[in-house]
Parts: sequence; C-alpha cells; structure tokens
Amino acid sequence: MELVVMNKEGKSTSKKVNLAKDIFGIAPNDHAIYLDVKSIMANKRQGTHKSKQRNEVAYSTRKLKKQKGTGGARAGSRKSGTIVGGGRIFGPVPRDYSFKINKKVKDLARRSALSYKAQNNSILCLEDFDFESPKTKNYIQLIKNLQLSEKKTLLVLANSTKNVYLSSRNLSNTTVVNASQLNTYDVLNAQNLIITEGSVKEIENLLN
Repeated sequence: MELVVMNKEGKSTSKKVNLAKDIFGIAPNDHAIYLDVKSIMANKRQGTHKSKQRNEVAYSTRKLKKQKGTGGARAGSRKSGTIVGGGRIFGPVPRDYSFKINKKVKDLARRSALSYKAQNNSILCLEDFDFESPKTKNYIQLIKNLQLSEKKTLLVLANSTKNVYLSSRNLSNTTVVNASQLNTYDVLNAQNLIITEGSVKEIENLLN
C-alpha cells in the first residue's frame, strides 16, 4: 500500500511511503484482537476494591435471640451478612486482574488492527515535524489542516517529541504515542491513524 506524505499545512508533498503488506495488508484476526484488548484493559485495572467481611465488622458477637421458639430463623452474631449493617457475603477483595498473552498473538493483534485501518483508508502519513514550543493551538491547527477536527485521532511519532506531546495533552479526542508504544486498543479506539514518515520504519521494526 502506498501513501502520499502530507505536510503540516495539510498539503501533499512529492514524497511517498510504502506500507509493508505483511503488517498493513493481512487478513485481520478478530480473536487475537479480542485477547490483546482484553489484556490491555485488564492490566489497567487497579483491583483495589474492598468490602468488609463478617470477621471485619465491628459489632458484638452476642447471640441476638434464643435459638428456638421465636417463630423466625436462627440468628447468631450481629455481624451476619443477612442482617443490615453486617459483613458482606462474598464481597470484593483486592486482586490482580492482569494476565499475559503470547508475543506472537500480541503482534498478530497489532497487525490486524493496522490492517483494518488500511482497509478503511483511515491512515494518513505526515512529514516528521516538531513545534518550537508546546502550545495546544498549534496542535489544533495541525488537525484542522488535515481535516480531522471532528475525528478521534492517534498520532504515531518515530521518537519522543516533548513539544508535540505537551501540545496535544489537553485535547480529549487525540492521543500521541511513540511507535514503540503502539498498541491494539489505541489503534482501534481512534477513527483515524496519523503516522509520521519516520515512524513507518519503527513500526516495521517493531512488528518484524
């Protein structure tokens, strides 16, 4: 697949880049995508949820009423989960939700996500650039020039560029990552993928 390289003004240049067919042109594997996205979302969970169990509630253990003859169910400790204010039965406890998937599955998922974007013509190639200073209006103007103001975008840079990252940080509908940080969820979550000219090789090196 061949893409024309655009400049910051949103105009076509004479340069073109070729996207590797084994990365941007495979038959997408939906199950690999499912596993990778599930892993990414699970790894983000803090897992710090906690409720008090029967042994942690601060109440007396005195028997509430006699065992028989009341006509109701037996009742022991005030801490019982069947009584209002008692401990929670089978409540949440802190746990680790993260799990690993094989590297080959993760690579297949990223290739599949990139291939979906290529099939939908949702990839745009941009010249390598930087801003003189971190200003949000510079990034907004860049997105306007590319006619992507109403779209959720993912910008992939070859290397860490502090001014570009800081300029985009306040915007809710855009994400900026290095090629080495590219993941399946970010690719699929964005409507349009913007890759810089230098990041194409970095992506190929990452997935080859």
